[in-house]
Amino acid sequence: MSKAGDLYGQSLYDLAAEENLSDDILGEMEAVKGIFDENPDYVALLSEPSVPKKERLQLVDEALGSSLTAYHLSFIKILIEKGLLREYSACLKRFRKSYNEEHGIADALVTTAVALSGDQLEQLKEKLEKISGKKVLLKQKTDPDILGGVRVDLEGQLFDGSVKGRLSELRKKVDETVI
Repeated sequence: MSKAGDLYGQSLYDLAAEENLSDDILGEMEAVKGIFDENPDYVALLSEPSVPKKERLQLVDEALGSSLTAYHLSFIKILIEKGLLREYSACLKRFRKSYNEEHGIADALVTTAVALSGDQLEQLKEKLEKISGKKVLLKQKTDPDILGGVRVDLEGQLFDGSVKGRLSELRKKVDETVI
């Protein structure tokens, strides 16, 4: 994460929490990130120094002004004025991290060779909640390269029960024994 993303994302979170708007602004930020991801030319235009700042700010007002809280709209305008709009994703990451910490939420990514069923995901989520003591937001990813089993990244802690992970550990032990 960038320093600017950390600083600005945390500042927006602090303000949002103080004003009891953290839920609203988090939802808005995720929607805006989706818009920015789908329209990189729009972000480039809003970041282009040759376009007068006043015009860039007016473009944001016209496109997003009616759908965002005043604080969030002002935040985006500050990023544009400072030439930091490309740091928006990093700001969102920091905002979400602070939000999750304050609300006892843990992000987890489960990777499997084939998609898990709804029941399997729910059982895994319950186990992870017991391990972490937090509410878990579980995202699923499939990767046939892991061959089988499950790999879970829970707030940076890796639980690797995949066939590929086990084979890798076995390979390390064999290499250590042979050498």
